[in-house]
Amino acid sequence: MTPSDLLTESFSRIPALVDRATDGLDPQQLAARPAPGTNTIAWLAWHTARGQDAQIAALAGSEEVWTADGWYGRFELPFGPDEMGYGMSAGDVTRVVATADLLSGYLEAVTAATVAYLGTVSGDDLDDVVDEAWDPPVTRGARLVSIVNDCLQHAGQANYARGILDRL
Repeated sequence: MTPSDLLTESFSRIPALVDRATDGLDPQQLAARPAPGTNTIAWLAWHTARGQDAQIAALAGSEEVWTADGWYGRFELPFGPDEMGYGMSAGDVTRVVATADLLSGYLEAVTAATVAYLGTVSGDDLDDVVDEAWDPPVTRGARLVSIVNDCLQHAGQANYARGILDRL
């Protein structure tokens, strides 16, 4: 297995985890807080896809799926196209309202773009420094691991929130 294969396998598992959290819920349930001040399942699913999309597009030097494929318009969220959820207020989190199919579709499209990008990445490419603002500087490999880690954490949080919601 190559490093690209390993990363592809990792990223390819994320949609099923998010689908498990969103399956069968309507937009209001997806936008409900499992407890005061917590993130909603809709926000967690959306942010998982948006963070991955923005960061992979930056690595690939391509436009984000969010704007290139019209997902921004389909979601009709009250935010600009650059918003991805980092630093959002608690009030803004509740403004992310979407269907499970829309959330799933966007994440699937992002995953397809991620897998396509990973198919172009060699083992040597993983050592390329992509961000010198950190000490030590961040390599492409470290950034990819960071992205998949963030996505998996949010997918897990969405499933935890789903478990709480199912018991209410």
